[in-house]
Formats: sequence, structure tokens, C-alpha cells
Amino acid sequence: MQIKTNNINTIRTIKTLDGHTEGEPLRIVISGYPEIKGASMLEKRQYVSDNFDQYRQFLMYEPRGHADMYGAILTEPCSKDAMFGILFMHNEGYSSMCGHAIIASVSMLIETDTIAMPKPGQCIKIDTPAGLISAYAYHDEQQKLKVSFDNVPAFVEALAQTITVADIGKVNYDIAFGGAYYAFVDADELGISCSRNNTAQLIDFGRKIKLAIIARDTLNTHNSINHPEAKDLSFLYGVIFHSGDTISAEAHSKHVCIFADGELDRSPTGTGVSARAALLQAKEGLNLDQTIIESIVGGKMTVEIVQQCQYYDKSAVIPRVSGQAFITGIHEFVLTPDDIFKNGFLLR
Repeated sequence: MQIKTNNINTIRTIKTLDGHTEGEPLRIVISGYPEIKGASMLEKRQYVSDNFDQYRQFLMYEPRGHADMYGAILTEPCSKDAMFGILFMHNEGYSSMCGHAIIASVSMLIETDTIAMPKPGQCIKIDTPAGLISAYAYHDEQQKLKVSFDNVPAFVEALAQTITVADIGKVNYDIAFGGAYYAFVDADELGISCSRNNTAQLIDFGRKIKLAIIARDTLNTHNSINHPEAKDLSFLYGVIFHSGDTISAEAHSKHVCIFADGELDRSPTGTGVSARAALLQAKEGLNLDQTIIESIVGGKMTVEIVQQCQYYDKSAVIPRVSGQAFITGIHEFVLTPDDIFKNGFLLR
């Protein structure tokens, strides 16, 4: 039977290109979004949040998405050197930077011939709310397309912090920035498994730890996050549990990132491995060189420190993160007038 679709009564149609980086999904908007205004990427992010948040919910929430969906909107660049701008969205709102989305967007734009494969050493500059990113694309020894990017300066915000969390107890953590702020918790020390059959506890603990840190900061008794350049970046984005119990023998460690509203990253988290590079350099003096971090599902990213620098009053590093992305589908999502869940819903 041939199904006819040209007579569907729609209010709006949004077309997307879907893929994943090391297991973590990305839904890139191709068409259907209204014009996004703003002189900077932070202004564009605020404009989208204030005016078009219903479309984020439409694409990220069920029944079109799910609680762990992630998306991106490509925009006109704000800086003269950038090829394009990118905004990141998830189940709670909008992020400042996302490594897996950088890798996936560059990879998918090349694979669809939207942009040309750069020459060796040539970079693709991308505007993000966290700053200008330089990305590189290359083929490895097996001729597989891989993408790396040099992140914004990553730095440590606070070391050896302790907080008591209801139903968990005493939690030791460090805070570092790699495009977003994360609290890093040693899962082995805490006694929590980072395996895929323990996702419920990881999400529960991650949410509780994040909310406890935010609540303490809100009381101004222990303010641990203050970005030196942009107040809009001064918030705790997620909690990353790290473990030495890896699936692969070549991996340095495993990351499980619980971010936004209890969203669990299937990849090692590009901004997270960036922040971890700064953390390892500060705590252990490690000048990382092609260090592999794996995810809860076995996806891998490599991270290396390509430069040490001073960022305002912070000793910082420039991390280079590499990974692989794959296209999974092309979609046309329609909004019909009588849909009882126009903006979707979330179930966990």
C-alpha cells in the first residue's frame, strides 16, 4: 500500500538529520525553525530560549524524542572567522558547548557534501555560546572519517570539595570547566558501578549531587562556580562519575555524565573529557597525550593537551578531543492542529 503524506494538515514541519557520536544521539535541524536573532551566540541562545522553546520540546521530548535526546541548531556565524554557529539543546534547555555535537555536526555536514572535506591541517571554525571552536576532519588508517576539535580553555575551578547529600552521604568531588562546568566524582571511591545495568542509580545519584551543590551555591555559603568571562556560563551543568573499571584495556578511565535534567550521556562527553584533562593535569601533573576515555556503552573519545595557557586568572589547557560519528536517519517531524501533545512530554 502506498501511503500518501502530501495532504497532512500541519501547523509546522521541522526537518532534521539524525546521527550519533560514540553512542550519544544528535538531532540537527535542517529546516523549519524561525529566524534566530542575536549579535552573539549567547544572545542567540537566549533568543531561542525566550521565543522558540516549544520547538525544542517538540523535537527533544516524547513522542518524537526521549528523555536523553540531544539536538543542535546551526546558525549564521557571529565572528568573522567562523564557518557557522551552533546552538545545543537537550531535555532541560540549552547548553553552552557540546563536544559530541561538534564531532557529529562536522562529520554529517561533510558526509552530506554540505561542506567540503578540509585539507590536512585546515580547520573548520565554529561559533558556540562558550566561544570559538576549531574542528578538524581526517581519515584514519582504515579510511574512517574522524573529527577532532580544539576546545575553549579548560581549567579547574575547585579541588577536594566535600558535600553531604541526602540518601547518599559524604561525597568528595572536584569542579572543572571544559566548555561547561562539571562536578567530578570518583565512582570507585563512592562505591557506585558505572555499568550500563546501573543507569537508574547513576541518574539518581547524579541528580541529587548536582542539586545539592547548586543549593549550597545558591545560599552563597560555598560559591564554587564563577566563570571569569561570561556570567551566563556560571552554572553547574552536570556530574561526571569516573571509574578505573573500564571495558577496554586501552582506556584510561570510564566517564558517565549525568547532565541537564537527569540526562545520561552515552558518549564519554566531549566537554567532560576536556575538563578532565585540565583536572588530571592540575592534580597529577599529567600532560595528556592521546588518552582514551570510554563511555558507559563502550564509545571512546581521545583527549590530549595541545597547549597550556593563562585564561584570566586561571591556569588553563587547550584540549583536543577526537571521536567518530554516524548518520542514523533523515526525519520530517510535523505538528498537526489537534495533537494533544503538541510540545511533547517526558517519562523517565
